[in-house]
Amino acid sequence: MQPATPPPAVNEPQDVASAERHWIANVHRPDEPQLTVRAIVAGVVLGALMCLSNLYVFFKTGWSMGVTITAGILAFSLFRLLQAARFARRPLGMLENNALTTVSSGAGYMTGGGNMAAYGALLMVLFATGTAQEAERRAPGAIPGAGAMMLWFGAIAALGVFTAIPIKRQLINKENLAFPTGTATATTLRALHGETKRRTGEGAGQAKALGWGALLAAVLTWFRDAKAAWMPFNIPNPVPFPNWLTISGRSAIEWTLAVKTEVVLIGAGALMSFRTGWSLLLGGVLTYGYLAPALVRQGEIAEVSYKKIVGWSVWPGAAILVASALTSFALDWRSVARSFSGLAGLFGGRRRDDPMDAVECPGWWFPAGYLVLGPVIVVLMTLLFQIPLWAGLIALPLAIVMGFVAARVTGETDVTPTKALGPVTQCIYGGLARGNLPGNIMAANVTGGIGLHAADLLTTIKTGWLLGGSPRVQFWAQLIGVAAGAAVVVPAFKVLIPDPGVLGTDEWPAPSCVVWEGVSRAFAGELGSLRPSAVTGIVCGGLLGVVLAVMERFAPRRLKAIVPSPSGLGIAMVVPGSNAIAMFLGALGAWLLQRHRPALAERTVVPVASGFIAGESLMGVAIALLIIAGVLTR
Repeated sequence: MQPATPPPAVNEPQDVASAERHWIANVHRPDEPQLTVRAIVAGVVLGALMCLSNLYVFFKTGWSMGVTITAGILAFSLFRLLQAARFARRPLGMLENNALTTVSSGAGYMTGGGNMAAYGALLMVLFATGTAQEAERRAPGAIPGAGAMMLWFGAIAALGVFTAIPIKRQLINKENLAFPTGTATATTLRALHGETKRRTGEGAGQAKALGWGALLAAVLTWFRDAKAAWMPFNIPNPVPFPNWLTISGRSAIEWTLAVKTEVVLIGAGALMSFRTGWSLLLGGVLTYGYLAPALVRQGEIAEVSYKKIVGWSVWPGAAILVASALTSFALDWRSVARSFSGLAGLFGGRRRDDPMDAVECPGWWFPAGYLVLGPVIVVLMTLLFQIPLWAGLIALPLAIVMGFVAARVTGETDVTPTKALGPVTQCIYGGLARGNLPGNIMAANVTGGIGLHAADLLTTIKTGWLLGGSPRVQFWAQLIGVAAGAAVVVPAFKVLIPDPGVLGTDEWPAPSCVVWEGVSRAFAGELGSLRPSAVTGIVCGGLLGVVLAVMERFAPRRLKAIVPSPSGLGIAMVVPGSNAIAMFLGALGAWLLQRHRPALAERTVVPVASGFIAGESLMGVAIALLIIAGVLTR
């Protein structure tokens, strides 16, 4: 059943009562299956795989990739195969796929919202000198166990899901915010399930493109990273530039400038904007081709190595990221102010004979969830990270308010402002309890995690709102997903990175972790120990971040295209130059295809790039398991 009349244009405010009556009468599909057993099982499996994939990508690039569109394509393809093999009696329905992708999103995004950035930064602080055993001797009990961290991540994410309840009707039913990823997912699911006029078989074509991309990436990763005496050869990584290309008398590869054969980086670049891609290249070349050699000559950097260079460049890089994020956040003050309208949902009553009662989450669920999960989070903050009880009691309501803000900003811009919300919490907590680095990091994790999962649920509910699904069903689907993701992400991290000492190295740059650690040290009062050149770098980076954010907002449209992305520049200063080059090549390829073959680009860029990411990351996890089993060597 298609809507009898078209819905209002996205972002066009509407009378909530009439909008809901229209939705119930013309869009809602109460008789179609949604959260079926097979949707839950497939959603958990795909979500776990995408959690593994995002984990790998995150520690390589600093980004967490989108889940819903890729999960929808994979689910559609999977059930087509199961039907052909007679394991499935009926095809996967559109709303069933929507519920499945909601489960997958809850699990796959467990790496985001500061979760892995905070966890990695925490381990970098604890492992700053020595092994796990030495860290445990220095601070007994400082390294939380796997079970405790699963509970921590699960409780934060679940509270984020509950936080979305009181603001859903305001942002989606009434204000009709875009939530661009949610809208794009709805469009994709309609095309996959044949409910648009687009070409027949397009869904199957996207699935094939994703599959071929994944296969190519998996094969290349195997022949690059699987090392054993019986392996016929290994593909080099990275591939150096010609010997004649030198910088300060040293080869370019010594300055981390080379071409990596990690297609996960190319895939990540293809999913970025071209502006972010060329900004990464610009930042990488300036950092490793000009700034680092100059600082080595002056004796400010002790030796030519990635770890020594990034030990300095993290300060201006983090300053660019934080200053630009906070400036953009401040410039969106109207969105921030409007977000508090969601607080009315905590106190406003429901209309009598409300037609949405059967499908919306009851308003009392939010305070009930807060009363159950809030004490769990506060106790864990105290026990695991030595955060004073009073500071935890302050941090939790602050995180709820920030969750409302994150949800609105995501609805309007498709960007969850974790880079801004985390430092705000770190600054506040740094003033409340100076010197507690683990506490500073993990208090910001509460804000980021709650904000991300509130925004993620509303993004998937936007998809369901456009397709006619039940918000209450998607609430339960998201909770199932976050439970599965919490159970997967910590063990997967320990398999993928058994030695946290490699975080912040060329092998695992972990740029977001490096930034979180640096920001926490700054707010914990360690700026006084920095060299004067690093303090100068912070000041210059902060000013540059502010200027770029203002230009992003107010520059004429033609000029904006040549304004460097502060995210691209900042990240380029904390990843190897080879990573920046590879991501630029991915962005360049996607941009050229979109300019010259837009129809082909629409059908292939996202599936192929997603396939590159999934194929390499999952093969990387498989190789790590084979190393543990003794089949392969490091």
